[in-house]
Amino acid sequence: MLELLTSETPNGWKVSILLEELGVPYEVTPIALTDRVQKQDWYVALNPNGRIPTLIDHEAGDFAIFESGAILLYLAEKYGRFIPADAKDRSRVIQWVMWQMSGLGPMMGQATVFTRYFDEKLPSVIDRYVRESQRLFGVLDGQLATRDYLVGDYSIADIACFPWIRGHDWAGVDISAFSNILRWYDRIAERPAVQRGLLVPPPPTAEDMAEKTILQGKTIIA
Repeated sequence: MLELLTSETPNGWKVSILLEELGVPYEVTPIALTDRVQKQDWYVALNPNGRIPTLIDHEAGDFAIFESGAILLYLAEKYGRFIPADAKDRSRVIQWVMWQMSGLGPMMGQATVFTRYFDEKLPSVIDRYVRESQRLFGVLDGQLATRDYLVGDYSIADIACFPWIRGHDWAGVDISAFSNILRWYDRIAERPAVQRGLLVPPPPTAEDMAEKTILQGKTIIA
């Protein structure tokens, strides 16, 4: 059995989407980021970086994998799907996964932090990350100008990038000028496995949020 320790973030959804595409059984352990569960000793023992997601392959001696790109590669290789057999195309897919991990994800992540969460609004900083995200959107749009997917058939390269593009509005990045991305995005968003993967872990209910607010209130009072 595979166990996915995850939360509602683009990096988490990358892995849950692939698991749903593979159609293999897996268990989900939600990690409450706001409670800093990802920094607890038991979790850091699995994931030294203290971030999500983490995958544990219990069939392989409880082998733990951290970093979402590494998890995508592990699963694609384990099941022989969503990664080409041809050496050059395989390398191209890995190149785009690395591109997402080193560029698209970090820039979009910083754009989101400074746009949405940072206490002080710093226009020059926000502009820097939004502009760089838009530049990367241009790179992606150019790659998709003459093809349906990033490399040949639908692969982990597309799965890696999709959740980050999905969050463009939340990060304050305008996508309207990138027609090739929009076409690609709509095609992937229609996939049933993608839709299922975006619901992992299940979003909190109104009752869950109310209970958490009450518990936080008790903590403050105490």
